[in-house]
Amino acid sequence: MSFDFDAAVSAPFRMQPGLRRLPAGAAQLTPLAPGSRHQREKLAVLSAFPHLALQCASGFDPAPALHALAAHAAAEHPAAWSWDGRCASAHRLGTAVVGGAVEQRAPGRFGLGDEIARCLRPLPAEWRLAGLLSLAFAEDFALVDAADGRIPWLAVALPSHWAPAEKVGRHFAEVHAPVADNALVVRAADALTRLVAGPERWERFVWNVTGHPRLHAHPAHVDPARWPADIAATLPAGAWWRTERQTFIPLPGRGQALFTIQVELQPLAQAIDGPQRAAALHAAVASMSPAVLAYRGLAGVREPLLRWLETLEARR
Repeated sequence: MSFDFDAAVSAPFRMQPGLRRLPAGAAQLTPLAPGSRHQREKLAVLSAFPHLALQCASGFDPAPALHALAAHAAAEHPAAWSWDGRCASAHRLGTAVVGGAVEQRAPGRFGLGDEIARCLRPLPAEWRLAGLLSLAFAEDFALVDAADGRIPWLAVALPSHWAPAEKVGRHFAEVHAPVADNALVVRAADALTRLVAGPERWERFVWNVTGHPRLHAHPAHVDPARWPADIAATLPAGAWWRTERQTFIPLPGRGQALFTIQVELQPLAQAIDGPQRAAALHAAVASMSPAVLAYRGLAGVREPLLRWLETLEARR
């Protein structure tokens, strides 16, 4: 797990940027093993519903940023990925994208062996490199432009209860307008976009407790009820710990940053495995405002969740 529990879970809970500098040498991408859960869920989305994940503002050319991401991936993980300016090769997947064309260079290591290539070929040529990056790495990607504060491009197959189509082309502050208790984030929007597009690298962490058991949580594919009717009696069964590690890869000279999102999902009882974590989560949830509880889908489950956490705390 790349999520830093101690840094992320605190009380009183506040909706805030929570950025911290990445230490030198810290990786921002995570190569996927062939047939891993992330890869299988991304394959399903990009094969059946690519329009839900792949979004670009009209008239915007993402190629320079995408090439920079491919170069960053090659520098960080040369055993998994290479890029020469025209050819991107995902070595573990036996698949390459060369000038927009898909090549199967070796048999894949799961399924029929050509799942990656069969997923990429139906995509428009300009999306195949992004598709290969998405299937080779755990992270999803979005581009932040500090010049106008907008998000002109996204490749997000595993969103957490939001739709990429509703974010593309919009200002950073607009994107966060629906967030509960968002005043601090919205006020800082312009400064934040300039900061993450600057010379330093940053990361932040996001967490939630959810009744949704899949990494892919696009609102079109999530039960609007959010929780089973009997969840109060079954907790922690049926509850999941959903986290994100988000980082920013600055693009020097362009005033832009690539936003990476790594989603992880664990059964709640596996993630909150002792009194210390239970106490921290209890304090955070107990301090949430009604607006935050409603926004995060926790209003109806707050009391049974707090009771379960109290039973863990009592084991000290």
